Amino acid sequence: MKYKIKSRIWIEADDNILLGEGRVALLKAIEETGSLSKAAKSIKMSYKKAWSLIDALNSRAQKQVVTTSIGGKGGGGAELTDYGRNLINAFDTINQNCWDFLDQEMKKQLYHDF
Repeated sequence: MKYKIKSRIWIEADDNILLGEGRVALLKAIEETGSLSKAAKSIKMSYKKAWSLIDALNSRAQKQVVTTSIGGKGGGGAELTDYGRNLINAFDTINQNCWDFLDQEMKKQLYHDF
């Protein structure tokens, strides 16, 4: 029998969620599409929810995470800042380190002879 452990992490700022898997997925989609509406659509999230998450993220973070430009003839857009990219990398690294640690603990605790 093979056991699996599941866990989810998030980063908080002043007791409010700053980053979690869903927000990171939205940020990555913005990076790929260059648009908040396209990013939201690509991860099956409403534009209103996506806008609300980005607004909260920008206000809770130490620096701006996403910059946006208003639509017009050429259309608007959204872009991650360098700080935003660094946040994604930090979250992904921390998340992977947590999974690695949990996998090691699982092996130590459940796969040895008693």
